[in-house]
Amino acid sequence: MKRKVIIFSAPSGSGKSTVVNHLLGKCPILELSISATSRPPRGTEQDGVEYYFLTNEEFERRIANDEFVEYEQVYVGRYYGTLKSELERIWSKGHIIAFDVDVKGGVHLKQIFGDEALSVFIQAPSVEVLRDRLIKRGTDTPEAIEERVAKAQEEMAFAPQFDYVLVNDDLATCLAEAESLLDQY
Repeated sequence: MKRKVIIFSAPSGSGKSTVVNHLLGKCPILELSISATSRPPRGTEQDGVEYYFLTNEEFERRIANDEFVEYEQVYVGRYYGTLKSELERIWSKGHIIAFDVDVKGGVHLKQIFGDEALSVFIQAPSVEVLRDRLIKRGTDTPEAIEERVAKAQEEMAFAPQFDYVLVNDDLATCLAEAESLLDQY
């Protein structure tokens, strides 16, 4: 079986995780790659479930040991990346890897996997809608929300580098479009 990957990227608050979780429930051979991060857990997040939580020192040691397929310092002192061991874990089952990654990581993964990857950029219909979603999520401080909104405006410039752009204006429509992309892939 061909080693396939599907890459989902989006600015924070665009609905990427909602779309990915929906597709995971629809396709039993689609499996989420768990990213590593040096940020602390939020709320009820658990190590090895939502992320592999590493200290900055551990993350940098693993970078030096060439243990990542890709990684980015998304915010100052906050690393995110994909461990090579995670890919092998999923492919050893014959599953398709689903990536839920930041925008720069998504672009980098598409460059690495080329035609073996389907890359999808999900965006909110506007920056104002994005800000409202982040506020309603209730997981970040007002300062962190503004930092995420500023980052989102930069990230939207990367949308043309993805195979498809899904605008998450109406969730049901966005989910149906995502299912159609998965079926075609």
